[in-house]
Amino acid sequence: MRAKELFQLFQKSTGVTIDSRSVQPGNIFFALMGEHANGNAYAEIAIEKGALCAVIDDVNYNINENFFLVDDSLTALQQLAKTYRDTLVIPFIAITGSNGKTTTKELMQAVLNKKYNAFATKGNLNNHIGVPLSILSVMRQHTIAIIEMGANHQKEIEFLCSLSNPTHALITNIGKAHLEGFGGPEGVKNGKSELYYYIMQNNGIVFANSGQEQLFDVYAKYDKVITYGFKENDFVNGKIISSLPFATIKIDDFIIESNLVGQYNAENILAAACAGKYFGIDLQEIKDAIETYIPRNNRSEWKEINDNHFILDAYNANPSSMKVAIENFMRLDVSPKIVILGDMLEMGKYAAEEHTHILDTALSGNFNAIITVGNEFEKAAAGKNIKAFKTNAAAKEYFNSQNYKGVYILLKGSRGIALEKIIE
Repeated sequence: MRAKELFQLFQKSTGVTIDSRSVQPGNIFFALMGEHANGNAYAEIAIEKGALCAVIDDVNYNINENFFLVDDSLTALQQLAKTYRDTLVIPFIAITGSNGKTTTKELMQAVLNKKYNAFATKGNLNNHIGVPLSILSVMRQHTIAIIEMGANHQKEIEFLCSLSNPTHALITNIGKAHLEGFGGPEGVKNGKSELYYYIMQNNGIVFANSGQEQLFDVYAKYDKVITYGFKENDFVNGKIISSLPFATIKIDDFIIESNLVGQYNAENILAAACAGKYFGIDLQEIKDAIETYIPRNNRSEWKEINDNHFILDAYNANPSSMKVAIENFMRLDVSPKIVILGDMLEMGKYAAEEHTHILDTALSGNFNAIITVGNEFEKAAAGKNIKAFKTNAAAKEYFNSQNYKGVYILLKGSRGIALEKIIE
């Protein structure tokens, strides 16, 4: 695999990329095989743009000494990340969970930056490609790293841990996400728990949400557990002051007023506060960091458009996150209210049942209107007082025709549905 030679090149490089369009002079370009493109075909373009070298796995593209031929480009990327990680002696905090991973990661980075130079995964680079890219983006000047890990099948988290070797770990929650790949709710728990098992085997620190009782049996006998939640004996315990619309919580004598919509974000705030307190940051600085954090990328965003008030939470969705978002919207004492729901993807055999349950929850909320987008919700909506559309384009046409003014609107759906296009 020529791993030693590749690592020496990495030390001379300006970073790595898998996208020929984003190549910067001195980068190492990894030619990966995608669903619709063969990265080897773009290697020459990367070299022309100034790449230090192009890592390829097809001998037919091995034109000259600028092309670094390996057996498998993805494996080479992963092994390089592991080799580089082993040279870093800073704390690595791994975060996974069914909901709230990215928000928790960003809050935690904001908090830890009060004392440290904290690296955090960019966007959602949290899979078998994204985690290696994230590791290789940690700079020598960083003093702590936060790595987000996503998974949709067993042993995926375990593999990501083998690359990133986390010293600290946090599982936000266990919910009904990626049911198809995990094989059901118990499979989700087992898959996410791989993070805690890795940490415990390597004598690391577990940050645990005390409200997630289904995880208690995983770490019950471990002695390096730092808890957060709403229980008096938690290392960081909080009290919800308000969630209408923004989550406001009290920790000790500090009232923290966030810019995050919904009670469900209180746990994400507490998770970040827990890590901050553990790493020696005082509560005033934790409060300042959380209060200045502004959500983006369609996650728990509050938007004012054309005299309407939108809660845009359309980055991702599963039955657990969908249910709490709808229930939080029910508690919002405003009127009129509309929900726009997009299909929950990767449900497999559970799709019909779970989409029906969500519509039952929405129908119990006495909303002024319920609009859905996607095939699964369309099937579940049959015979119900619901406006169901196959596409967001059709839903947008209907939405615009209603000329809503002064309405409060929740948009919640999976990334593949792209509900934000309805209000663009």
